[in-house]
Amino acid sequence: MRAGLALALLAMTSAAGCSKPACTVPADIPGPMLEGRSVDEPRRVIPIAGYTLALSWSPERCADRMTSPMDRLRCSGAAGSFAFTLHGLWPDGADGQWPQYCTPARLVPDKVIREHLCMTPSPQLMQHEWEKHGTCMAKTPAEYFERSGRLFADLRYPDMDKLRGRPLTAASFKAAFADANAGMKSDQMRLKLDGQGWLEEVQICLDARFGRRSCPAGSRDVADGAPVRVR
Repeated sequence: MRAGLALALLAMTSAAGCSKPACTVPADIPGPMLEGRSVDEPRRVIPIAGYTLALSWSPERCADRMTSPMDRLRCSGAAGSFAFTLHGLWPDGADGQWPQYCTPARLVPDKVIREHLCMTPSPQLMQHEWEKHGTCMAKTPAEYFERSGRLFADLRYPDMDKLRGRPLTAASFKAAFADANAGMKSDQMRLKLDGQGWLEEVQICLDARFGRRSCPAGSRDVADGAPVRVR
């Protein structure tokens, strides 16, 4: 993916009627560190039954992380104002399990980080996503982030400024999100909220060919009537 396209991806995270944030890749980017599997996060190689495309809502992510080194680019305000960004593309197994840390990983190349930093504005998060998830579904970081970048670029978003001022439930937020994307249905996504109901993440459920599907039974989600708050 060319750098110009990567810069354009972020502008797509706001619908018409909202300001469209710009992203400038800094000249100096802190390099990531290898993480690797652990006792709590072991290697697990199982068949892939589908995928999850996880989107972070940056205003909530940054609410208490203004000084976090991992979130410096996203939350400092110096490089632009972020809306929805890509948390990751995750392979899912069956029965609530998922593959992870499938093969040993090296550092994500600087070129790949720069090309996709406006999509996932944290080099360390990109490294984590490649090690834990990408190694189970792609041969190289470039291939993994190219795939997730295409899926991310295809999405459209509701006018979050308007939603911010309305009483919302999980069902009404999902309906608004689905309406912004042709052919999408509310049952093809899950929401992640914090303990006070603030929106943290939207997770799109995909089948084994990366098409949208109804989220599997038993997927962790909030109740339709749960109140949703948007910063």
